[in-house]
Amino acid sequence: MSPAPQFPLESTRETATSVPRHLRCTLDHEWLNVNEGNATVGITAFAAQALGDVVRLRLPEAGAWVDAGESCGEIKSPTAVSGLYAPASGRFLEVDTALADDPGVVNAGPCTGGRLFRLRVENIAGVLSAHACAAPCAHTQGDRR
Repeated sequence: MSPAPQFPLESTRETATSVPRHLRCTLDHEWLNVNEGNATVGITAFAAQALGDVVRLRLPEAGAWVDAGESCGEIKSPTAVSGLYAPASGRFLEVDTALADDPGVVNAGPCTGGRLFRLRVENIAGVLSAHACAAPCAHTQGDRR
């Protein structure tokens, strides 16, 4: 995967309820950063903290099509398995295959270094602003599915 731009954080440390202002997110705790019709996607710090140490990822294949809300992968920790859901409809452009060798990057910086894939967005539905996402994160426990 080609290097993505580094995203500025609200503070120097990501917390479970912090979501950088320029990101959008879903109630399933995936974030996306849309730029010129392409979205970079990852999981929120809340999701990373709830999962614990990520030990394995199953990510989609580049070129595949996905509908918003559809399952497109899995994130595993020693104590939990969580589904990964597409935050928008579109075609997968790139998948960060380096995460297979070092999935812990997702925990170290979920909104910065833990980018999972890039998606050519055709339809975005049901995503929230960072501000709207932070409040549910403060009160949600685990995956809502």
